[in-house]
Amino acid sequence: MTAIIEAAGLGIRFVRNRRRQLRLRELLIHRGGRNSDAGQFWPLRDVSFRIQPGETVGVVGRNGTGKSTLLRLIAGVLIPDEGRIRVRGEVAPLLELSAGFSNDLTGRENLYLVGGLHGLSTGYLRRHFDEIVSFAGEQVERSIDTSVRHYSSGMKVRLGFAVIAHLPHPILLVDEVTAVGDAEFRAKCYATIERLLAEGRTLVLVSHNEKDLTRFCRRGLYLDAGRLTVDGTIDEALHAYASAAQR
Repeated sequence: MTAIIEAAGLGIRFVRNRRRQLRLRELLIHRGGRNSDAGQFWPLRDVSFRIQPGETVGVVGRNGTGKSTLLRLIAGVLIPDEGRIRVRGEVAPLLELSAGFSNDLTGRENLYLVGGLHGLSTGYLRRHFDEIVSFAGEQVERSIDTSVRHYSSGMKVRLGFAVIAHLPHPILLVDEVTAVGDAEFRAKCYATIERLLAEGRTLVLVSHNEKDLTRFCRRGLYLDAGRLTVDGTIDEALHAYASAAQR
């Protein structure tokens, strides 16, 4: 079977203190001779795996080991410096759920903006508008024609989740989304993810919540210092994570 997500020798390089500007005196002294590797690090390197359609995969590891970076590479938000990532299908990214929102626009306008950015037609959004807003909750419903600059962070997350959850895309990327919001909203998140998985979606979930990982995922990837060290069952990945945490 053809993999829906395939990574081969995947690596990406970041630069610390990216915003730092060299002063004119430094430029004149070094004249381009400054060590080009200074301040560089690889949050992920030499990572290879294949995910088949319909698989549910949990990505685990300590903070700073490249988990969220991996999701952004799959989503196409980041471009690798080494290797390649091939994704055969559109992606529904439950990552930074308020990303793409404009504070100058109302909730209604942002719904159409974000939905359009993810390929949903105006007609589709119009037909499902009430359903999306209702899912986002009563607070959002009351404020749908108010500028989102007046929304709480929780309201933005709920509206973002409501829009992304209505994408028909076959690949679902989730990054700790269920850690945000009250119990009622988390229950909606869980029910939505289960419904999407029942439809045969492919899931890649980053989480520190063992219950969420074992609830939704059968396979696990354990990242340690940017390297993929375990690719097995979710229980095997969680065992490696727990063992590392005890060192």
